[in-house]
Order: sequence, then structure tokens, then C-alpha cells
Amino acid sequence: MSDLILFWHRRDLRISDNLGLAAARARSRKIVGVFCLDPLILDRDDVAPARVKYLIGSLQSLQKRYAEAGSELLIIQADPKEGIPKLARSLNAAAVFFNQDVEPYGRDRDQSVVAALNHLGIEVQTFWDQLLHSPEEIKSGSGTPYTVYSPFWKNWSLQKKKDPAPDLAGVEGLTDSEREQAEGTIELPTEKELGYVWDQPLLLDPGEKAAQERLEEFCASAIYSYQEQRNFPAQSGTSLLSAALKFGVIGVRKVWAATVEIAENRGESDDIRVWRQELAWREFYQHAMYHFPELADGAYRKVLKDFPWENNEKYFQAWCEGKTGYPIIDAAMRQMNSTAWMHNRCRMIVASFLTKDLLVDYRLGEKYFMQRLYDGDLSANNGGWQWSTSSGMDPKPLRIFNPASQAKKFDADAEYIREWLPELRSVETQDLISGKISAAERDRAGYPKPIIDHAVQQRVFKERYAAQKATTGESGGD
Repeated sequence: MSDLILFWHRRDLRISDNLGLAAARARSRKIVGVFCLDPLILDRDDVAPARVKYLIGSLQSLQKRYAEAGSELLIIQADPKEGIPKLARSLNAAAVFFNQDVEPYGRDRDQSVVAALNHLGIEVQTFWDQLLHSPEEIKSGSGTPYTVYSPFWKNWSLQKKKDPAPDLAGVEGLTDSEREQAEGTIELPTEKELGYVWDQPLLLDPGEKAAQERLEEFCASAIYSYQEQRNFPAQSGTSLLSAALKFGVIGVRKVWAATVEIAENRGESDDIRVWRQELAWREFYQHAMYHFPELADGAYRKVLKDFPWENNEKYFQAWCEGKTGYPIIDAAMRQMNSTAWMHNRCRMIVASFLTKDLLVDYRLGEKYFMQRLYDGDLSANNGGWQWSTSSGMDPKPLRIFNPASQAKKFDADAEYIREWLPELRSVETQDLISGKISAAERDRAGYPKPIIDHAVQQRVFKERYAAQKATTGESGGD
């Protein structure tokens, strides 16, 4: 009889290309999965209903996948520090395997779970699965973590990538008597039973199958024009795999292998390189969160740590609701509010506007994104906001995006603006892009006038930034 290994799923909701799960299968035939609905995560005030819907759908898919492989996925709802050891003990598990996390809460939680399991005499094995390279694998020549992307990418891109891990197959689950002994297990609840409601469709269906199909679709078409088309929000130029990677319903090694296959069949190209660079940005931000957990709470650069933000509540609410009077800003915010997703180019534009035009603390915007995005991920979201705010790790951190010039460059025909601001569809394209819409047109459409003047606010921000630099003594960044 094989020893029971309990595999604890977190950000790896799949049975294919899962390093920890493959290692468990190499050790034993008796593999049972478990997912813990953690109230310390689900009860936070920055949880997006759409994200919970995607999570529950992915768990439903994972339960089916386990059944196909011959086993099962158990669900518990508890503090993992108590629930995982209790379940493992009740099942007389020989070991608990899981894949590691980079986030501060996850790392602290895991240390406590490991200690509790060790106290019970239960073996623990951990693995790095969500990254192509673990945080300790990519270091500078002096052995320190990278704080600038370009040298990180240069090192990271040269390192050999692992092949996808084999699918889980030929396993066995619990006996009827063992199932009766399992402490704390429940039926998988719906998102509404957890207190979250999202009635709109998701851009990507949950689960492994949908993610794999989306990867194949992207690799058959959009990747061949990715370098250019990824920046245009009106175009279908991106992979839309961000939620799948966040929840790990697709393995990052499988994603990388897809780029290798294309390169072998069609040759290396700038499009493939740029997409790989986006995968590297994802890992750069995760490595940064691992090595500098204080990023989760505030700015990396001294000049922005105690910045004199105005935090005008009226401005912030207008930004949240897409009522700033700046068409490209409002279109992007309405896209997110309606679909739980926003194009990455637009994420940068609206983040710059909130911080450099409205002088609102980036952490308020960062939290609002987490409350809305179905692909909301601490490392990626925090990294993006700190990049846009000029508070993070970047050799040239002071960037101020002009909404009009960004719209002119990336939405020249105002297709994106018209899609999300239907009340302005009859307005001339040039006026939509520039934001110079007449008072009469605004009144007719019920569209607000601009809440600030970009040129004025840009000067104010620069003045405050210069004063902060002088006070902190921080050099560079201009």
C-alpha cells in the first residue's frame, strides 16, 4: 500500500506541469489534493468578486481533473495554520507537499504550517513552481538581488528553463473510511455563498482547459504581431493569460515551451522576445517582493516614502468611477469596472494620472485595482503601480504620462474611447483624443468637464518631487 501524500494547492490550480505535484507522484501513487479557503485572505477588503468567481471556477475544474486522474481534491475552510495540520493528521498522511510563495503573508503562513506539521512528525516537501527561476537563482555578480529590470532580464534570459512537468495520472484517492475521518472538509461553496457576487462574464473561463486553449489561440495568431499590437487597447493583441498565471491554472514552463516551439518552427523574432520579456517582468516583480517584502507596504525609493500627497477624496472617486473628464482615463476605468480587467497600457496611463495629476497616494489606486481585477496579483500590481508612480525599482523613475499624447499614440482612431464612453461616440475623433471637448458637447452627453488641468498638475508634482529629493538627499531619477 502506498503512503498518502497530501498536496496543498494554492497558486497552482492544475494537475499538469506542476512541479510539486509531479514530485509527489514520483514518490507515491496515493496523492490527494487539498485547497484551503483562507478567511485571512477572503475576508480582506481588497478582494475582487470577479477574482473569487475565477478561483471557484478553477477549483471546480481542478476537482474534475483529479477525478479523471483517479483521486480527489478536498476543500477546507479554515486558517491554514490549523486546518492543514489537522487534516493531515486525521488522514495519517505520510507527507504534505506544496509549492512555495513569494508574498509576505504566504511565506509567514507557510513557515507556521511547516512548523505545525513537523511537530506532528509529518514530512514536508516544498518546491518552486510559479516561477521559471526561483528568487535565489537569479542574482547579480555580487550575489545581491537585482533592483533594475534590464540586467535582471539579461541574466534571466540566458538561464536554461525547465521542461514542463508530467501530468498527474494513475493515482488513487481516499478509501470510504479515510474520507469519513478527514477533518474539516466541506463541499466547494459558490462565490455567492462566500459573500461575493460577480454576474458579468469573465474574459477567460476558469480552469486548465480554457487556459490551454487560450495559449494555443494566442500562439497561432496574436503573438506574431505582439511587439506592436500589445500597446493598443482597442486591439486583441495580448495573451489574456494574466489570471491563468496568477492562479496557476497553466504552468509557466508550458507557456515558455510554447515560445520555444514557435521559435523552432518559425525562427526567433522580436515578437517572441518581447513576450518573453513580459514573462520576465512578471518574475522580476515576484523576485522583488520576495527579497524586499516591505514593498507590499510602501515605496521603495526614499523620495516617495513620505510624499505630500493631497488625497482629494472627490478626485479619487471621480477617477474610480471614470468621471475625470479625460476620455482615455475614463474609458480605462470603465473597462475595469465593467469587465474586471484593464489593458496594461491603460493601467500605466491611469496610474500616472492618479498620482502625478491628481496627487493621490498610489496605494489607494493599488488597492482599488485589487478590489476590481480578476487577475489581481500582489507582486505584479504593486510592481506596476510603483513603476508608474516612480516610487519603485527603475533607473529612470520620473515618468509623467500625458493622457492626450498617450491616446494619440495608442488609440489614434478613438476606437477604445468610443467603446467604453458610448455617450461620446458622435464627438470628433481629434477632440476625443485631445480631451478638448466643447462645453456644449459635454452637456449634451452628460460628460463631466476635466477635474484638473494636466499642465498645471504636472508642474505641481515636479515641484514637490524636487523638494522631496532635496530633503531626502536621494540622487538620480530625473
